[in-house]
Amino acid sequence: MAIIKHKAQRVGIFIDTQNLYHSAKNLYKAKVNFGQVVKEAVAGRVLIRAVAYVIRTESEEEKGFFEALNKLGIETKAKDIRVFAGGAKKADWDLGTVVDLVAMAQKLDTIILATGDGDFVPVVEYLKYAHGCQVEVIAFGKSSSGQLRDAADEFIDMCDDPRNYLIGYRGGSKWIPGFGTAGSDRNAGRVNADTSPDTTEVQEEWDGKTDGEDPAIKMSGE
Repeated sequence: MAIIKHKAQRVGIFIDTQNLYHSAKNLYKAKVNFGQVVKEAVAGRVLIRAVAYVIRTESEEEKGFFEALNKLGIETKAKDIRVFAGGAKKADWDLGTVVDLVAMAQKLDTIILATGDGDFVPVVEYLKYAHGCQVEVIAFGKSSSGQLRDAADEFIDMCDDPRNYLIGYRGGSKWIPGFGTAGSDRNAGRVNADTSPDTTEVQEEWDGKTDGEDPAIKMSGE
């Protein structure tokens, strides 16, 4: 579908870091360059809000990653991992993200969702038809819900040019058949940092502490 993008459009981008992280890891064994994702998605328009939804652990080892996002102008909203009886651990931002999307809709012309999670289809349709927002999605197409792709006014497939969106990608897809069927990829993406001049130092510090793995993922068992 052809859509209009002009410089005066007020844009907000809302990033499902779990989704993008796991997609990049499973497909390409690489990390997402969040700065580039935001730049490509915003496309020179007026950025009003950029929010990344992240998971926080008791150790706070992921603090460097959060700071790297903040240096890029991306606000981080953190949620603690919940530990249930029997040791099960869980943390997801789906409901919180939906609340923010609806709350911001009247202040934005275009809403960009950085996720492939099909659970967001109902809110995408609501934003389009109840608020008149243009809704765009940017994600890895191979692990994205087909229903989400169809619901969005535009879908930017990062699989079309993975080098543009990844850190540490050496070429060659690591696609796993059956990975990321429609609506199943809710556990994607928790860690990354941009290697732009503003964040290279922080990225190196993050890698040195955790060997490139997000402690929130290790603790959650996902």
